[in-house]
This record gives sequence, C-alpha cells and structure tokens, in this order.
Amino acid sequence: MTHSLLYLALVGLSAPASAYNFYNQDGTELNLDIEAMLGVFSSQETYNLGAKSEAGETTWQEGFIKYGLSGSHIIGANSSVYGALNLVSSGTWGDGDAGGFSSGNERRTALEDAYVGWRSGDLIQALGQDGLDISVGRQAFTIGDGFLVNGDSLNFGDALNPLLGVDLDRGGAYWLAARKAFDQTAIARIGGSDGLRADLFWLDSDNKAQAQMELAGANAEYVTPRGTFGLTYIEGLDVDDDIAPLLGYNSRDGQQTVSLRYQGNAGIENLFLSGEFVTQEPGDSSFDDAKAWYAEAGWTFSDVIWSPSVNYRYSSFEENFDPLFFGFNRGYGTWFQGEVAANYAGPFNSDADVHHVGLKATPSETLSVGALFFNFRDTAGGSGNLNAQEIDLYAEWVAAPHLIISPLVGVYTPDNSAAEGGSQIGSDDTNVYGQIIAIVPF
Repeated sequence: MTHSLLYLALVGLSAPASAYNFYNQDGTELNLDIEAMLGVFSSQETYNLGAKSEAGETTWQEGFIKYGLSGSHIIGANSSVYGALNLVSSGTWGDGDAGGFSSGNERRTALEDAYVGWRSGDLIQALGQDGLDISVGRQAFTIGDGFLVNGDSLNFGDALNPLLGVDLDRGGAYWLAARKAFDQTAIARIGGSDGLRADLFWLDSDNKAQAQMELAGANAEYVTPRGTFGLTYIEGLDVDDDIAPLLGYNSRDGQQTVSLRYQGNAGIENLFLSGEFVTQEPGDSSFDDAKAWYAEAGWTFSDVIWSPSVNYRYSSFEENFDPLFFGFNRGYGTWFQGEVAANYAGPFNSDADVHHVGLKATPSETLSVGALFFNFRDTAGGSGNLNAQEIDLYAEWVAAPHLIISPLVGVYTPDNSAAEGGSQIGSDDTNVYGQIIAIVPF
C-alpha cells in the first residue's frame, strides 16, 4: 500500500494533517494547525436507509476547516508535556447526501480537539524513548487499521431528526467526517515503536448517532520487521438509554469485544498480508454472540513500470455484529467498503460477506490511480436484500504544494430495489456515482 499525502489528510490522524511551526525555542514548540477539505458529490439514485423517500438524482457539497494550536514543552530528562486546542467549522449544501443522513442545511462551528498529555522521554529507560505517553481530553483514537475503532467519525446531519425525534446533527460533512474526536478520553500508550507495546484507553462519545457510547479496553501489539500482531479487548460501559433503542444499539451496554489481528509482509518484499478476527458478546442476553473477520493478501510489482499492486480481501460479518467506530484508514475501501454501499446503500460492515479486489498504480510521485471491485453477498439476515456489486475508479493527485485532488466514479448495481426489499428507491437500475475531494494543506 502506498501512503500518499491524500491518505494522511483523509485519515485525520491525532496529530493535525497540517501544522505551521511559528515558535520553536528553549524546548518549547508552538504550531498553527490548519486542515481544510471540500467535496462535491452526485448520485443518480437515492437510498431509503436514511430519510430519502423519493427516487431521483441528488447532488450536494460538503466542506470543513479545522484550525487551532498545538504544541509541546520539554520539562526534564527529555520528557515533555503537549497538547492541542482546535475548532472545526463544517457544513453540507445542496440536496443532502444520497442516503438521506443530511439535508443540505447543516452548519456548525464547535470545539474539536482539546487535550493535554505527557511523554516520558528518557525518564523510564526500560520502556525506551517516550515509552510512556499519557493523555486526557477531547481527541481521536485508533486501534490497528480502524476495523473497530478509528475515531468518533460518524457525522450525521439533521435529516433523521424529525423521524427519530432526536437531534443527531454534528454539523454536516457526512462523507468527509469532519469531526473525529471522542468527547472525553484517558489514554496511556506504553512501549515504543518496536517489540511489545500496549494501549490502555477509556473513551466517552458525545455522538448521539453512536448512542453516546462509553467504552474502555486494552490493546496489545507485538511489532516485528515481519509484521505487527495485535490483541484488543473492548468493553461497553454505558449508552444513552433513550437513543440506543432507536438506533438498534440495545446490546452496547456491557458488550464485550475481543480482536486478534496481524498486518505485515511476513518478511517477503512486495507482499502485503492483513487479517483480523473479532468475537463479540452483547450486553443484552436477548442478542446472540457475533463474529466478524477478514483476510487480505496483496502484491506490488515493484520492478514493473508504475509499480502496480493487486489486493484481494474476503470479509465476513455476522447478522448481529456491531462494527462500533470503524472508519477510513489505510486508503479507499478500508473500512468503507464501496463508496455507495458503505456510505448510502448499506450494508455497513454488518450482516454481509464481501469479496473485494483492488488495483493500484503510481504513474508519478504526485499521481496514483486505482480501481476497486466489491461483491456483497448473504446480506440482510441471509435474504440477500442488500446484495450488490460495485466498481470504483479513483485517482489521488498532488496538484500543487497546497492542493490535493481525488476524483472518484462509482458504478453500483443492486440485486433488489426498495420495493423488493433493497434500499435503492425506485428501481434496481445501475447507479453512476461521482465525487471529487479537494484537500488544502497550509
């Protein structure tokens, strides 16, 4: 997998994507953080999993700008305190998204990051440089490649509010996922970048679309030159009891999730391997236990012009599996599988088997192009109501030092229309979907 500037901007790492250092002296560093994104979207078809009720083409625009300050100060033995304070201004315009989760009337400016932390520097020799890192406050948090947790990045608009009687609006920018920070966190990162390391975490979401879930757990990783092995335990501690039943999150309070994963090349250059197996015990005994897993293999032809790569992945999600806080992480298709399916039509990493083939090539240092194929099967309790195929063609282009552009065209073909039990309103015709994303790093 290549790691382009687009990847860094879209993932929304805990450190801001863009930072201008305007003070660095006597162990004190202060940065001006700015990250801006704009998206233009068009879909020939609409979907009824949100608030859409009529068939037809929909077009809309999304945008956000994140801005604020971050910094650090060395306090002795090369240990340091650090922190950030950022706001996000976001909005959606036009018809609202094709799934009906936003209306096009959303606008919001609110606090995003507000955290402080301490890194141990050379203070704890047994743990290595910065082997202990403790932070608290509003911040994003990711486990592995985001299969279960990749920030609190579900950004519903206001379209569902009249239907559910709950204000789910986070200010628009549904696809762009403008807001990713958990409302309250306490995180301890133990160990360095090699060997055995761990995370202890407590996360509290203020996102009503996630039923304001509170969760805690531990993540252990063993990092080797051949790959990273990971083991994670997550326990659901609380939800909003009024909202959870409306969204089908009745089983989150007391839910126990265990994940075992691997990602690396097994010591073979050009090989990519990744896999994860998850078991989930619901907090409500009226729900069955659920499992989800995936296995992926890829190869990069590094000696061929444009260094093309090909990946195949099979993922399976049982009917009651709760995908929690998954998100965009290592590129298109992870973990939003299909731009139409994953954002508007469903399934949403639950109750489905997915075959995926990805192709990518890099014609130049500033341009990469790719194609993604998805085949969704055994969906909706085995009824096949959300069975579909999708092909996405995309490019990632660093057009200028302060402009990154990524166009994408998707062709989505459902097996069933809404009248036949699917989600596409009107018919089961093929939908041609388009988007273009611009990232402006300062």
